[in-house]
Amino acid sequence: MSLGVVEWFRPGEHDRVEKVLAGLQATGLRRLRTHVSWADWHADGGGEWYDWLIPRLGEAVELLPCVHYTPPSLSRNGRTTGAPKRLRDYADFIDMLLTRHGQHFEAVELWNEPNNLLDWDWRADAEWLWFSEMIGDAAHWVRERGWKPVLGGPSPFDPAWLDLMGQRGLLQMMHAVGFHGFPGTWDSEAAHWTGWADHVGEMRRELDRYNPAAEIWITEAGYSTWCGDELEQARRLVDAIDAPADRLYWYGYSDLAADIAVQEGLWFDPRHYHLGIARADGRPKLAARLLAEGGEARLRAIAGLGAPAVRRARRPVLITGGAGFIGANLAESFLNDGREVVLLDNLSRAGVEENLEDLTSRFGAKAQTLPLDLRDGRSVRSAVAEARPEAVIHLAAQTAVTTSLDAPVDDFDVNARGTLNLLEALRALGDRTPLVFASTNKVYGDLADVEVSGTGDASLPLDAALRDRGVDEDRPLQFRTPYGCSKGVADQYVLDYAHSYGLPAAVLRMSCIYGPRQFGTEDQGWVAHFLIRALEGRPVTIFGDGRQVRDVLEVGDAVAAYRAVLDGIERFSGRAFNLGGGPANAISLNRLVAEIERLTGRPMALAHEATRAGDQPWFVADTTALADVTGWMPRTGWREGVGRLHGWLRAHRVTGAQPARLSA
Repeated sequence: MSLGVVEWFRPGEHDRVEKVLAGLQATGLRRLRTHVSWADWHADGGGEWYDWLIPRLGEAVELLPCVHYTPPSLSRNGRTTGAPKRLRDYADFIDMLLTRHGQHFEAVELWNEPNNLLDWDWRADAEWLWFSEMIGDAAHWVRERGWKPVLGGPSPFDPAWLDLMGQRGLLQMMHAVGFHGFPGTWDSEAAHWTGWADHVGEMRRELDRYNPAAEIWITEAGYSTWCGDELEQARRLVDAIDAPADRLYWYGYSDLAADIAVQEGLWFDPRHYHLGIARADGRPKLAARLLAEGGEARLRAIAGLGAPAVRRARRPVLITGGAGFIGANLAESFLNDGREVVLLDNLSRAGVEENLEDLTSRFGAKAQTLPLDLRDGRSVRSAVAEARPEAVIHLAAQTAVTTSLDAPVDDFDVNARGTLNLLEALRALGDRTPLVFASTNKVYGDLADVEVSGTGDASLPLDAALRDRGVDEDRPLQFRTPYGCSKGVADQYVLDYAHSYGLPAAVLRMSCIYGPRQFGTEDQGWVAHFLIRALEGRPVTIFGDGRQVRDVLEVGDAVAAYRAVLDGIERFSGRAFNLGGGPANAISLNRLVAEIERLTGRPMALAHEATRAGDQPWFVADTTALADVTGWMPRTGWREGVGRLHGWLRAHRVTGAQPARLSA
């Protein structure tokens, strides 16, 4: 089946058109269905808008215009849903469109969802006589002039309506007929949906009675990720691709912006706002990433990854964020011991599907996938009840301070509310399932009261005891950014559930973890980010003077710490521990740059910008408490660990690295 997408553009959205076209090019999609509003054409500036839009789209993609919405001045009910007073006006408009822009498309879709009162007021046309005459006239001229007429698909699918269109003579005039289906998203389909094969097969039988040559085009199919389930969207897309139809248009390419009203009104239903395979800001979701990486084959490979097993010899370990950097390394540790692991992850972070694919290919059914978002409390509670884990390690989070500053509500929903949803799901089990939570050193704030000296290549505290030991857990909590607040709230909720409800739970407040499988970015995972950019010969931006100091910890040591706390959870419940490399593994950004230049044998290209909000000039964790109660200690020195990560990145992530050039 040939795959395309649906995208509606509003007059004046020139920038969004360009962003969508760039996204389609990146994902390899060449077909686009969009609407041409007859009403908008007659509004001020409407003709000029479409005179730009249609040629622009036509030069970039194979375009299918869907022509609908009556100009209110021509409508019998004064609204865009009404039949025109002169029914042939619609055919005349189509005729003009073909003359003016027909070179940019080969087929025309005649109306959209005619059994939907938001598109056609069938209450005033109970026998569909006006509709049939209007569409019939238009279809006649489309055929006469050498284009392909497509009948707009009903929503929900209605075989009786389709039969009536056959009786009215419309089906006989069509090259193709549209079909709409959104299984798993819209409640209207929940009761009767039995699968694409059944419903498209039912449509085929109706068409065969009147026009066996007519093709079936799925002109709208989609799945909303309003609950964050991007893997499920990818799976639903594969299901739709496999439907017995001649063409598929997936609805849509990008999510709606929050300030855009749908037909029913602004935020009438949140599902409308999350139907894209990319977010409203253009960032691709899982389906778009997979299509860009390897087309339909890559989409199928990831969409088919294992679901939880029905029967288990032993209760599994549940790892939220299990496809991420630390989660995948923890999962591998348990899997190597013969344990079963459930990887709960919404796969929203670019690249994590590679970790998931690696684990499932190596460990088979022991590595089970649970594609959920923790913000969906009802689904989390149901999934946890079904999995009945022996233990939970909670790593899923929004992890960037910068993202939290841009979108604090989303940051709170993921980190704070998501954690509370998980805690409630565990409390509902009633069997004291242990939990270890990944918190952050950001709960201690920006350490503004710590006086530092910025001499040499690093900032160091003037307090000798603090410099030698680091920050301990007695440090007062001080949330300085939305990220610090959301993680701090989650941190405190975990500790409170241990005290209030007897849930065996502990917290690890992490410093900078690095190592294999890390997807380093400018906002998070700076050790890997610096190495990746250096290997690619690309510049690195340092915010501040580079003297910021952090204690770094190799991920294998972090895995050992999580397992040590989990093993002693009954003794440690209700406690928070710092987790980091400690003073022995404290390095400045400048020192890391020097080490990377030594490893790569060439200078790094650097740029400097102002210090970012909430950035700590120095943070080193005092891990004495964790070491005293578990015997844990870091085994990997920072130079050894950075060298190991350098080798792993060269082998697995960065190939054909180019020499870097120093910026002027």
